[in-house]
Amino acid sequence: MSNLDRHPDESVLVTGDPGSVVQILEPRSVPLGGPRAMTVYRTLPQRIRSMVGAWCFVDHYGPDPVAESGGMAVPRHPHTGLATVSWLFGGEIDHLDSAGNSAVVRPGELNLMIAGRGITHSEFSTAQTVSLHGVQLWYALPESTRHGGKSFHHHVPLPVEVAGARARVFIGELLGAVSPVATKTTDLLGAEIVIEPGAEITVGIRPDFEHAVLAESHPVSVNGTPVAHRVMGYLPTGTDTLTLRAGTDGARVLVLGGVPFDEEIVMWWNFVGRTHEEIAEYRRRYQAELGFEPSAANPADEFTLFGPFPDDQPAPLPAPVLPRTRIRPRHRLR
Repeated sequence: MSNLDRHPDESVLVTGDPGSVVQILEPRSVPLGGPRAMTVYRTLPQRIRSMVGAWCFVDHYGPDPVAESGGMAVPRHPHTGLATVSWLFGGEIDHLDSAGNSAVVRPGELNLMIAGRGITHSEFSTAQTVSLHGVQLWYALPESTRHGGKSFHHHVPLPVEVAGARARVFIGELLGAVSPVATKTTDLLGAEIVIEPGAEITVGIRPDFEHAVLAESHPVSVNGTPVAHRVMGYLPTGTDTLTLRAGTDGARVLVLGGVPFDEEIVMWWNFVGRTHEEIAEYRRRYQAELGFEPSAANPADEFTLFGPFPDDQPAPLPAPVLPRTRIRPRHRLR
């Protein structure tokens, strides 16, 4: 039986094999800025579903010719209350953050940045990158860790071979592979699975998790339901088996999962908090710390939230203007 709460728009629910329900989450295209903006395809958050476990943001991009799209060019910007996961399929990205970490993001290698109470970082395609292809993921930190310090973690998961497929588990546990990376959030899963042409695999999954499968390279069948390229199929808690079937071209999928996040979050721009007032204070502190706006106050920690950054970097991004209305909390189903 499925315990998926039905949204008023019944068309977003598709019944798959007996005993399973898959919710189809269509992406929306978002330009990353500039006249030659690189386009990303965002499946989380959206109106009908804001989170999958603690996962609260999923952007999929590429393969993009950097000469045409401009590639990844995101100057220094802030984060609070969340962690970022960079996972590439092609190309490379230079990462720099205010915790003093500098790293090159490469395909098949996890780069996890935990913002804690506040961090800034930048991301730029490397000079030798011709085509860029990957995902950018965020997950929310719970109350117990969201006010902690900044940190950065690099991990190269070994591939796991099963009949008809190969997997890399970068967070959590699947197919007997366990990632050693501590996430500082509720139990999570993040894995890439490459399925051979025409192959079908069945994987045991935790029934206390909700899961989502992103059809990264080609369409795929998820528990009997067709999921188109760049589309995400969501499975509710209570599902203990995941069956994936590829077409004649094969398929690469991203499998995300986690225990339902039981804390209400407020998410705006690059901040995750709990109230509108908290988000407004993060914005004020960032704008003051980086000199975009004068400080309205001068507490002892006014310039210590987001940390230092090298002077020889491109100018940072200013925060957008806050909306005129209160920022509403995000619920798991909305």
